[in-house]
Amino acid sequence: MTQPSTTAAPQASRAVRAPELRAQGREAGSASPIVQVNGLEKTYRTARGELNLFHGLNLQVKTGEMVAIVGQSGAGKSTLLHILGALDAPSAGTVTCASINVAQLSPRQAAAFRNREIGFVWQFHYLLPEFTALENVAMPLLARGTRNSGARGDSSSSMGWKMEALALAANWLREVGLEDRAGHRPGELSGGEQQRVALARALVNHPRLLLADEPTGDLDRITAGRVFDLIERLHLSHGLTSILVTHNLDLAARCTRSLRLENGRLAPLSAAPLSASPTGRV
Repeated sequence: MTQPSTTAAPQASRAVRAPELRAQGREAGSASPIVQVNGLEKTYRTARGELNLFHGLNLQVKTGEMVAIVGQSGAGKSTLLHILGALDAPSAGTVTCASINVAQLSPRQAAAFRNREIGFVWQFHYLLPEFTALENVAMPLLARGTRNSGARGDSSSSMGWKMEALALAANWLREVGLEDRAGHRPGELSGGEQQRVALARALVNHPRLLLADEPTGDLDRITAGRVFDLIERLHLSHGLTSILVTHNLDLAARCTRSLRLENGRLAPLSAAPLSASPTGRV
């Protein structure tokens, strides 16, 4: 008797999701923008003089889109995500994210904004090694609850919130297929499992915007594909808006839009390069 292929189901699911994302992109055309960047400039002062990273960069991302950004190393892709997520400040221009002018936030306001509106996933998972997967996922909730309960000085409320945070974290581990790994520490997890825990942690606060910087960059091809499948599924099922930085053109092609960052500006990936590249690589 012929056994069913173990790869057929993931391939079929990707074939279904790609049209869903394209349809979502068409619907997003009439949606309001969740990200609006106009005339962005970012200048660093170095020993050799000023380094101008962006030159009047413009970006608009509609609610529900999944946008990929590609570009050569050093082009500023990570810096752009940092600015969108209020981890860095622009030198000039306006950056509105989730209806907030992020450049005008104080450090305290920026931290609250990130905790409430933004989910971050990095190339490295940045899980805390001394805590379990469950506790790592709960960290954003515990941080928010600690601040709130600390203002009240109510230890019983703090304990109740911790129990609730751990229950919510357990639900998210189940969402990423790791409920049986809740008690394991990061060193006891595979690379793909670590990144799935990091994704659950990014989404535990139900942010509106997911910012992912090379989320599959440290993974082998098969594991990277599975993690990206998960990102696609969560993007669709939770109504996210997602911006992903990647060097993987195959993964970028699965997003609703792909942009190239070059010479300090963004352009559609399908358009001609803004300048000639001797290698043609991104």
